[in-house]
Amino acid sequence: MPELPEVETVRMGLAPILDGHIITSVKIRRSDLRIPLPHRFGERLRGRRVLRLWRRAKYLLADLDDGHSLVVHLGMSGRMRVFRHCRSTKTESSTAGARLGKHDHIVIETDAPAQIVFTDHRRFGLMTLIRTSELEEHHLFANLGVEPLSERFDSQFLSHALAGKRTPIKSALLDQRVIAGLGNIYACEALYRARVHPARCAGNLPQQKVAPLVQSITAVLGEALQAGGSSLRDHKRVDGELGEFQNRFAVYDREGEPCPNSCGRVIRRIVQSGRSTFYCPRCQH
Repeated sequence: MPELPEVETVRMGLAPILDGHIITSVKIRRSDLRIPLPHRFGERLRGRRVLRLWRRAKYLLADLDDGHSLVVHLGMSGRMRVFRHCRSTKTESSTAGARLGKHDHIVIETDAPAQIVFTDHRRFGLMTLIRTSELEEHHLFANLGVEPLSERFDSQFLSHALAGKRTPIKSALLDQRVIAGLGNIYACEALYRARVHPARCAGNLPQQKVAPLVQSITAVLGEALQAGGSSLRDHKRVDGELGEFQNRFAVYDREGEPCPNSCGRVIRRIVQSGRSTFYCPRCQH
């Protein structure tokens, strides 16, 4: 599933052709995504100006000038592709009809002019409309935790959030009610950098480990964002280019390979809550 850096990369790619622009047309080729599209979805989007394009956790949100927000979740395999149009005519690469496949479910045109194609092979993604004033209370957002790249995410916050938790620290970090947007890849990488064993009880994390963990989470997310995210299976930028952070993994998906610290041990894999966790048994304790 795309995590915070991948979703933010998509947002930045969409900003030039959505933020401040008008949605001129919407083509719905399949409406049964994870949840059904709202009634009159295309009609309600046509003619609306995007006032603000932003991200919350792993969601993309476009605040519209009618008081609603378009909410998008990429699910497991969703992608957004952008095709820019010339002012006078469409370029050959974006003449569209012939280029759309069976998994291209939603096509949005804007006055940039540009075309956005939402592709989702597994149909675990979603698109919906929610009143902007009601977003914080909506069930998709009401229980989300702090944004890890915000000023609120600091040692004091994390210490308080982990206090009394009996779950493994890795599981605690993946709890979206604690930290919004942090996923499996970056939790593994951050725990390695902070030298914290992923199975350590979250509530027993020593105080001297909290600040390094906060710094590691912030650093790894920032570096991944600069690299355009990680492309393992489905993630691509809106221009079709791959992210590059997978080339910098220290532990994730490196089972059996030598530890980058040259400590003499190899990376191990365990399963926690149904997710693969990668770590160094010597460096992380």
